[in-house]
Amino acid sequence: MISRVRYIVIVLALFVSAESLAQKMPERGWTRWGNIMHYFKSYPHSVAAYEKALEQNPDLFEAQYNLASAMIETQRYDAAEKILSALALDTLRTEKERRDVLYNLGNAQFAQQKFDKALESYRNVMRMNPDDEDAKFNYAYTKLMQQQQQQQQDQNQEQNQEQHQNKDQNQNNQDQNKDQNQNNQDQNKEEKDNPQNKENSPQNQDKQNQQQQNRPQQNGISPEQQEAMLQAIQAEEDKTQDKLKEQAGGYIYNSKNW
Repeated sequence: MISRVRYIVIVLALFVSAESLAQKMPERGWTRWGNIMHYFKSYPHSVAAYEKALEQNPDLFEAQYNLASAMIETQRYDAAEKILSALALDTLRTEKERRDVLYNLGNAQFAQQKFDKALESYRNVMRMNPDDEDAKFNYAYTKLMQQQQQQQQDQNQEQNQEQHQNKDQNQNNQDQNKDQNQNNQDQNKEEKDNPQNKENSPQNQDKQNQQQQNRPQQNGISPEQQEAMLQAIQAEEDKTQDKLKEQAGGYIYNSKNW
């Protein structure tokens, strides 16, 4: 409990010291205040403090660099990249300052998945300091992420192409089925409209059969009339045979049956 009270007292002392500095030297005071807020991970407050410092002195390197770092912590990567890109062009900075700028620039670019630019930033750091282990690690990790991103893009492209091909194939099948149905409809219509097919239809066949049944023979006598005439002739023949039998007193053999 005592240590906690002492810690709070120290923090309050820092706040009072930073505020007094801000009154005497505004840009330096606000920068110190921003550093304190950054240390305690109060990044929005540190951003506001660094911006106040830059209002007093826009060329203050420490405020610019720390502002970009705080913006990365608040996920304002694009704004941080712009600040750091401008600082990287400042040839008056020391080599260490330039390495730090390029390193953080790579981090801001990586966070936006600008892997090509991030790799170039980390390469520039390693050119100035080949023994920078952090830059080496970030470079290798960024390279891995870039490869995975490319593989994912290739897979998405293949899937899109496959879906497009399947869509085209389905459309072709639908068109073919539509054409086939239209051809069948046209063919059925032609068969229906063909006079020869009308004559061969079941209704016309029944009509033709009925006409053939009712049509008289070439001699002008129908089958029914022929049968009646044959029966009448047979009856007359039977009468004649009966008379002959009575006269002859016997039977007549081998008579013809109709």
